[in-house]
Amino acid sequence: MQLLLVEDDQDLATQLDEQLRLFGHDTTVAPDGRTATELVAAQQFDAIILDRVLPGVDGVTVLRSMRDHNLLTPVIMMTALGQWRQKVEGLESGADDYVVKPVEPAELNARLHALMRARGWSERGSDETLRAGDLVISPARHSASRNGRTLNLQKTEFKLLTELARHADSVMTRAMLLERVWNYDFEPATNLVDASIRRLRIKLTEFDDPDPIVTVRGTGYMLRA
Repeated sequence: MQLLLVEDDQDLATQLDEQLRLFGHDTTVAPDGRTATELVAAQQFDAIILDRVLPGVDGVTVLRSMRDHNLLTPVIMMTALGQWRQKVEGLESGADDYVVKPVEPAELNARLHALMRARGWSERGSDETLRAGDLVISPARHSASRNGRTLNLQKTEFKLLTELARHADSVMTRAMLLERVWNYDFEPATNLVDASIRRLRIKLTEFDDPDPIVTVRGTGYMLRA
C-alpha cells in the first residue's frame, strides 16, 4: 500500500516507517498536520495513519478537513490517549479505526489490511458470495459450505468465519475479532475468541479436511485462502 504516516515523534515515525516497509508498504512520513494536508492534496494514498496529537494543527482537525473536502481515504487514528471520549471524538471526526500507542506493528499491518478489505467488501455489497480456498460463504443467505458440504454453524461461528474469510490471508487480532464479531471494545476475562475458534475448527475439519485457520501466536488468527 501507499501509506501516509503522520507522526511528530521522530523516533517512533522512523521505527514505524521501517517496520511498515518490511511488510511491503511504501510509506511517506509527515511530521505535522500542515505537511500532511499538503501531501494529501498533492498525491493519492491507499491509507493514512494519523497521530491525534500533533504540533500546530491537531490530528482531529486534519481529519475533519480531509472529510470536509470529501477525501474518502481510510484513516487509522493513532494516539496515546486511551479514554473513550477521545476515541469517540476520533471516530466521529471520520476515522475508520483507532489504535492506542504503543501499537504492535503486526497489529497495525493487520488493521490496515482488514480496513482495506472491509472497504472493498462494503463497495461490493453485503450479498456477495465469499470464497476462501474450498470454503464458500453467502452472508445474505447465512450459509457456508466446504467442498460442497453444508457447514452447520451457530450464529457466532458463522459471523466469525465470515469475518476471517473477508480478510483471508491477513492476520486478524483477537481485539479486531472481538470488535467485529461481538462488538466488544475491551478484552473480556474469558478466552472468548479462542474458545469460539476451537468450536469452529471442529466443524471445519469434521470430514478430515485440513484446518484452514492458522494461529499466529500472541496475535490472533488467519484464514488461509
